[in-house]
Amino acid sequence: MISTAAAKPENPLRRLRQRHPYKITAGVAVGVYALISHMMLQGEGPVRVRVDLTPLLQSPLVLQAHVVGAALAFVIGCILLAGVKGRAMHRTLGYVWVAAMVVTALSSFFLQSINPGSFSLIHALSAWTMIVLPMGLAAARRKNIARHRKEMTGIFVGGLLVAGLFSFLPGRLMWHLFFAV
Repeated sequence: MISTAAAKPENPLRRLRQRHPYKITAGVAVGVYALISHMMLQGEGPVRVRVDLTPLLQSPLVLQAHVVGAALAFVIGCILLAGVKGRAMHRTLGYVWVAAMVVTALSSFFLQSINPGSFSLIHALSAWTMIVLPMGLAAARRKNIARHRKEMTGIFVGGLLVAGLFSFLPGRLMWHLFFAV
């Protein structure tokens, strides 16, 4: 029997949420970041873009390791997401990316500038990263590529993009490296 009922048009937001859930997360994070930055910079002069690595070079070694690990993981992550999957280069860069993420997550536990002497919500992302990284690796080894993609993309978006974005809030070290008022 053939149904004569017209099919409902698909909801564009539902389609976006199903196909690209991390784009929504990144978009919300950018919006919240822009709002918080705007509120923090109200009454200040115009923001200038500049590069001054002096604050980083004068920082403790654990902070330097954290920044280098995060920067390396970000660059390699972008290459991995854009490149061909499953090749030897993807696997090699993937292992380097995992190592950089481990350095970034572990070093974050020694950085407690947001809540001096105790952990903050950012540390929950680090703990989540340390739990999910082995799960993503195991999924790849078991040839469960859909799960591997989900786990690693989640770490990239949550652990690098969202957490990294908020490290650029006015007054934080990354802000001072690249911006001035």
